[in-house]
Amino acid sequence: MEEKHVSFYDSIRNKKTVRSEEEKKKLSSRLNKLEGQLRGIRGMIERDTYCTSVLIQVSAVRAGIDSLSRELMGDHIRGCVAEDLRAGSEESLEELFWMLHRLK
Repeated sequence: MEEKHVSFYDSIRNKKTVRSEEEKKKLSSRLNKLEGQLRGIRGMIERDTYCTSVLIQVSAVRAGIDSLSRELMGDHIRGCVAEDLRAGSEESLEELFWMLHRLK
């Protein structure tokens, strides 16, 4: 099983996804928000904020990361995978199955 992991990783690690400036700006904005939330959590810990309050903020960050992941996944399926399938190749589809297995 490890051989397949290495093989897929080797096949995708140098690939690029061309994104429009609008897409980059939208994703960057979401990442900036997540970074801000993480800095906020650090501040809460430094101020000895009650555990439950910190955990609620951690949950919000997790939800934000999950949302970003779903958005990227959708973009990947609608773009890279669909384009690959239209071209008659199933390589991106196999990568998608591998990636879904890796995501938890």
